[in-house]
Amino acid sequence: MKKRILFLEDEPVILEVLAEYMKMQDYDVFAVTDGEEALTAFHSHVFDMAVLDIMVPKISGLDVLHHIRRHYPDMAVIMLTALGDEKTQVMAFNAFADDYVIKPVSPIILLKRMETIFRRIRPGKDESKEGLFLEKEAYQAYYNGIPLELTLSEFLLLQTLYEEPRRVFTREQLILRIYNEDYIGNDRIIDAHVKNLRKKLPENYIKTVIGVGYQFQEGTGRKGSLEES
Repeated sequence: MKKRILFLEDEPVILEVLAEYMKMQDYDVFAVTDGEEALTAFHSHVFDMAVLDIMVPKISGLDVLHHIRRHYPDMAVIMLTALGDEKTQVMAFNAFADDYVIKPVSPIILLKRMETIFRRIRPGKDESKEGLFLEKEAYQAYYNGIPLELTLSEFLLLQTLYEEPRRVFTREQLILRIYNEDYIGNDRIIDAHVKNLRKKLPENYIKTVIGVGYQFQEGTGRKGSLEES
């Protein structure tokens, strides 16, 4: 399974070039341009490593690092920044960054440092994903690395909500995502799929938006029912 990288960088050229090199190395790259986007990404994705610029809009890369260490202590983190002063480097390492890379950096060298961290950190660590994770190419959902037994329609419904967690989908929109133009019948078929999904998911990841439809939500730690929000 590909390792997923959260890449926080607000310089468009650097973002494009380094993300492309990461993808060439077969990493699954989720790129964001400000700290708020980075924090939001944790609501719907599980990452193996974060590569963080420090001087980014809204929330700094150092604050994102602190969030990661509070909530995802096993995640590898590389700080990638133009700040070369000793004080900032010490702050990053005191917050348990795994590496500190000063820009400009050769893409090849960055990849080698990422590879080295993956080789050395936390030997014997269980590589399974934590929480909910979707492998799109295999049409398979996992919870803490354990495959979930979903039908194709259930998987496509979950995937649609999972990939756009801020969006509320109507039943008609979900039908189009799942069946394209091939479905003829009552749009309440979506309610049936949601009910079945809530029975199969270990946590309640689907929020009912009354009068509109459904939205992905971060796991509540409990299983839900059709009526729950």
